Amino acid sequence: MSKPAINRLTNSPETLPSGLQGLEYVLQCAYGHYPWDEWEKAARAAGLAKDLAASGRLVMREAFQHDWGDCLKNFCGWRDEGRAMLRRARRAPSKSRRQWTILLRTDGLRGDYLPRSTQWQWGYLRPDACRLITELTLLWKELL
Repeated sequence: MSKPAINRLTNSPETLPSGLQGLEYVLQCAYGHYPWDEWEKAARAAGLAKDLAASGRLVMREAFQHDWGDCLKNFCGWRDEGRAMLRRARRAPSKSRRQWTILLRTDGLRGDYLPRSTQWQWGYLRPDACRLITELTLLWKELL
């Protein structure tokens, strides 16, 4: 089955067919044209640095593939086609890079590497990840 002929990143939400953000849509995508690939292309076209766009692509992909919680998936672009994620990255690139690095290192805030160790521990979070949880909680409270 081929990918639906729609550029989901440039159409307004009102023109998007329903259900494009779920598993069914992703399974229809051709290699190199997954939502995270399209987001990276749109981010680069919008002027985002290549390394930051690649990092955003990776965090969007991992949020989906590792089935992070709904709030984190939405933070990683799954609610709005990545529009807010792109706005945040353009407004505060170093903060976005830091947040995305933490999310990737912790697999969506599920665990972290123990201090002075290469051992990843489920449920353990370093202080920077705990601060990120606070940042995201405050952000989500503002959105509600």
